[in-house]
Amino acid sequence: MIPFSGQVIIVTGASSGIGEAVVRRLARAGVKLAISARRVDRLEALARELDPTGARVLAVAGDVTSDADRRRLVEATRKKFGRIDGLVNNAGYGTRGPVERVPVELI
Repeated sequence: MIPFSGQVIIVTGASSGIGEAVVRRLARAGVKLAISARRVDRLEALARELDPTGARVLAVAGDVTSDADRRRLVEATRKKFGRIDGLVNNAGYGTRGPVERVPVELI
């Protein structure tokens, strides 16, 4: 198993489900986390629960479909932790339809 302690990892879709479970596991492994999701209240509550001091967890609300939000997440992470070692791109999005009819922009 790869030692994660001290690494800086961004996790998107972190406010619930698989993303929240990943964040909890990484926090227990000693990872410095930048967590992101659209639901600000859940995201901030999770960050406070994992690290009340705010030294090891950074919560950045945002939508991964927004270029500005993605850039803000990366910049805030670099500013707080000085680097980024990994990304768990967990944010979910879905669309329905035959693959040949779904516009490339949605894929």
